[in-house]
Amino acid sequence: MNRLFGYAMCWVAVMGAITLGAGESGADRLASGLAALPAWAYIGFRVRREIRAIKEDGGLARERGRRRKFMEGDELVDAVTRLVGGDPQPLKCREKGHGAGHVCVAVSDELDLAGVVDGISGRYGASRSLALRGFADPTADATTGLPLLAPFGTDVIGMRAWAHAGSWIGAGTVRVGGDVRHVVLVAERAVPVVAGLPADATWVERVVAVTGWAGEARAVDWDAVEARLGTRLPTDFKQLAEIFGHGAFDGFLTLYVPESGVPGMDFVEHAEYLAGFAARSGTSLWEPYGIHPAPGGLLEWGSSEQADQFYWLTEGDDPDRWPVLASEDIPDSWTRFDGTAAEFVFRMLTERSHPHSVARYYDTHWFQSYEDEDEDEDEE
Repeated sequence: MNRLFGYAMCWVAVMGAITLGAGESGADRLASGLAALPAWAYIGFRVRREIRAIKEDGGLARERGRRRKFMEGDELVDAVTRLVGGDPQPLKCREKGHGAGHVCVAVSDELDLAGVVDGISGRYGASRSLALRGFADPTADATTGLPLLAPFGTDVIGMRAWAHAGSWIGAGTVRVGGDVRHVVLVAERAVPVVAGLPADATWVERVVAVTGWAGEARAVDWDAVEARLGTRLPTDFKQLAEIFGHGAFDGFLTLYVPESGVPGMDFVEHAEYLAGFAARSGTSLWEPYGIHPAPGGLLEWGSSEQADQFYWLTEGDDPDRWPVLASEDIPDSWTRFDGTAAEFVFRMLTERSHPHSVARYYDTHWFQSYEDEDEDEDEE
């Protein structure tokens, strides 16, 4: 309707102009001109509005162009994933004054950093704090995330870190001049060194070394756990559970631990669930074995993303001598391993010949924690 009205006003203006030029007297031409004035005024109004709209569209286009230099939260997480999962080529940052060994991802000043941290944690597990309120972790080194701090020196305010294969992922805040900026970056991660361990190093110490794990240990009331289960547990498993907590090695083998806080993943609750299911079903899905607390029954301590299950065969009175039984997601696929859970994990990470090897896919290993950590969102 507005468009038709505009056409009509244009027609009146044109006809008025024609009449103005063709009038026989000055009075006729004056009358025609006065009659066409509203139409010319409307045309002028429309022209000004169109010019203003063009300018505004141009401004919006420039703003969109400026914003397109940056990425939103989901796009940032996707960009991080591409960097982490890309070809293992040396990383070189384009930021002025930054050297090689990392890449900073462009972020907007309006970035929801807490949302980005949540998005990265959803893919790479819980983060650890490298810097908080302007104070960096003084123990940080190349094996625990220092490459994420190095590009910013003393200007780091807060930094969360994730390890994944040969990469560090970082998200935090830094000072730039008198401003505070959000940063997201991916840095190269050195291969954790195992060769320097003493010959008598335990399997747990080797697992810690090969994953470069530096998380804080947790306390577990093992007396209460073992009383509830009705059996003692292997020593090395207790150490693994305390040192690592709930999470996955190389994102593959998930470790069940007591008091994990994750539904369905608590070690004791899972054992009780399997025992109840076996009792209710009347038949065993684990033949020729039973499920603990049946004598010599299976007790599950881990599983994989490919539906593999890892158990102890609770035979004998010494839990430290219980063998590990692994089952794939196919009938009658049992594999026996005469060693501890920690030895099983270490060999799985490092030996290509291991039946559940991840060494065929990764040269650098890590532990992906699922434990929640307190984060100071205001500072980061």
